[in-house]
Amino acid sequence: MKRYNIILILLLFLPFSCTNNREATPANNGKEDKNNPVQRIISLNPSITEELYLLKADNLLVANTIYCNRPAAARSKQKIGNLIDFDVESIIKLKPGLVLCTTLVNDNKIKKLKKVGIKVMVIPEPRSFNKICDNFLKLGKELQRKEVAEKIIENARKEIASIIDKTESLLKKRVLIQIGIKPLFIVNKDYFINDYIKFSGGINIAEKADTGILNRESIVLNDPDVIIITEMGIAGKEEKQKWMKYNTIKAVRNNEIYIVESEIFCSGTINSFIKSLKILTSLLHPEIKQ
Repeated sequence: MKRYNIILILLLFLPFSCTNNREATPANNGKEDKNNPVQRIISLNPSITEELYLLKADNLLVANTIYCNRPAAARSKQKIGNLIDFDVESIIKLKPGLVLCTTLVNDNKIKKLKKVGIKVMVIPEPRSFNKICDNFLKLGKELQRKEVAEKIIENARKEIASIIDKTESLLKKRVLIQIGIKPLFIVNKDYFINDYIKFSGGINIAEKADTGILNRESIVLNDPDVIIITEMGIAGKEEKQKWMKYNTIKAVRNNEIYIVESEIFCSGTINSFIKSLKILTSLLHPEIKQ
């Protein structure tokens, strides 16, 4: 449980302290040759791996991390460690044309890869749905799948518009989404998950908070109508039981505390975003048919 929680914290929180210094880096370490598209890719991030499958570029993927479990086919790819502690020598031996990673990676290891002539594309962690789309389009262009990426983005925006249209006239419930336990971490405006709440016709009670680290007392005072807990194994159920003790909260009195799958809710990909948005919409507005 502790290891899982640490990984979740790293995936979601650390990148935002790094993005000021490390912006998106194009895969042109060396000379870009648009006439010779990349043939061998290594992904160092679960979300990036998922997007490669979404772009139908999974045939180019030769290796990924031990946490790349989605889609199921990604599990059969060769593993080179995790998104932070990966084996540089193994990557070099695989002779990739491109390594894809986020701002979480170790700078020194990336420098080693670049030093031997391996192209590296660093993708910043997204803070909004628009940024998810920007990253996805950049990846699509890099892999010469721009039209595929644009179509996926177009379809996603249509689905979101449809959901907003259905929910904008409905009662806006006040929502809290918890994505960490120790410390207790809540989604504020700095995370793309905040867009789930906005697009589903809810109000994020922590949107204006300066930090996601809040205490239970302040949350009780804000009295959310709905509490969403991202699943952390047994810890998720234990966390729900802790909230159930605060019977002055509307979410407790109305039995509106829900546990959702973190691998989907916390994954910054277009596909996962739409799935998560539909899940949250169905929880806030069960009367809507999707």
